[in-house]
Amino acid sequence: MNATLPMSQAAATLTERPVTLGVIVGNRGFFPAHLAQSGREQVLDVLKTAGIHAIIPAAADSNVGAIESLGEARLCADVFRQHQDQIDGVLVTLPNFGDERAIANTLRWANLDVPVLIHAFPDAATRMGITDRRDSFCGKMSACNNLRQYGISYSLTSLHTMDPAGPAFRADLEQFAAICRVVRGMRTARLGMMGARPEAFKTVRFSEKLLDQAGISVETLDLSEVFGRVERLGDADSAVEARLDGIRAYARTEGVPELSLMRMAKFGVVLDGWMADNQLDATAIQCWTSMEEYFGVVPCTLMSMSSNSLNPSACETDIVGALAMLALQLASGKPSALVDWNNNYGEDPDKAVVFHCSNLPKDVFTDDIPVMDYQEIIAGSVGVENTYGTIYGRISDSPFTYLRISTDDFSGRIVAYAGEGEFTNDPVHTFGGYGVARVPRFQDLLAYICENGYEHHVTVNQSRVSGAIDEAFNKYLGWSTYLHE
Repeated sequence: MNATLPMSQAAATLTERPVTLGVIVGNRGFFPAHLAQSGREQVLDVLKTAGIHAIIPAAADSNVGAIESLGEARLCADVFRQHQDQIDGVLVTLPNFGDERAIANTLRWANLDVPVLIHAFPDAATRMGITDRRDSFCGKMSACNNLRQYGISYSLTSLHTMDPAGPAFRADLEQFAAICRVVRGMRTARLGMMGARPEAFKTVRFSEKLLDQAGISVETLDLSEVFGRVERLGDADSAVEARLDGIRAYARTEGVPELSLMRMAKFGVVLDGWMADNQLDATAIQCWTSMEEYFGVVPCTLMSMSSNSLNPSACETDIVGALAMLALQLASGKPSALVDWNNNYGEDPDKAVVFHCSNLPKDVFTDDIPVMDYQEIIAGSVGVENTYGTIYGRISDSPFTYLRISTDDFSGRIVAYAGEGEFTNDPVHTFGGYGVARVPRFQDLLAYICENGYEHHVTVNQSRVSGAIDEAFNKYLGWSTYLHE
């Protein structure tokens, strides 16, 4: 992460910057070396087309630009170590059988601890003579065998051998890039918790120590400090005026009191400054009901704007909910939303109404410009005038991935579940941010959630990235994850 960037763009930069892969081209002396040479060129062209940066020793520094000998393995490892802060993952490609020892030694000596993808070129059935025979089909098994012996985790392409120029390999590269972004982002994530856990929400308790052990930092700020900083801001402050203009452009604010909009703008300025000072990738903010009773607005609009700008923000101080929002965003490049698994949908066992009151990012809605309103649930106890700032809208029809992360203090592990479904256009009449979700074998998933004590909050993202999440969490982060298929 570039510390010179405005930190409101930190998570967006992490999501959008090109993935960089170290590339190992395998070779084996008694197989045709010209295949390794042409294979190197082809794979590098494919990566360039896909927008993926490559770190690889110069072609002239090894025989045909590939890795086979002990010296070539050390050379490649040295190059990787020189660029270890840039490398998100490693692609091992086998244009011929490849030397499994050189591949394993390179990865061991480089000691990058990043995802590894193993790819093998296909043979042509009409070109199996000694001058054009690859045997990559077989060599891939040997390479994987050695990596497992070395204790190095790796991923596989969707087919055992693949033409690197084909669309299937391009799709595999996209998924691997998502895995790399998730792994890198989770290992360095910085989360901000604004306010204390709401008294009634023991469901959002988490282990800060387990997160810290995984490289995830949590910074805190008391709401009293937030309100104090807000009081020191004048209405004519240029940052406040800019925030106010942004709020008006983001949502339809007809009927919302000017005082409420000004409070939101000042809160937004404080939120921006806190995120910048602490280089935060995501936030979780107390709302219920201190914000309304002592400040007079709900923070939903500012949280929606933050999530929509790829700086995820979760309500009710749900830190691991914010972490899941960040993970899905890293995988997909799209904003995430935190919702409740909230209601059954009639008699259909595979459908449910998902809901929050709401701070959902506007890009998930059917309307380009959502409506700002008051929070109908809290208004009954603190007054309508103190609850303006929610974002109303319906989630648009789309496939989606869902994810819940939890810290299991009893086992000392970070755990998760993930899967995919679709938002439908089935009729429903409610308020807040909502949608009708269809999940295959949904009753089985609900039973799994309840039997394993997961929270009622779940993160959704309008993409299909559950495979990347499962691979990143289970294989590379060591987070026990149930994939609901």
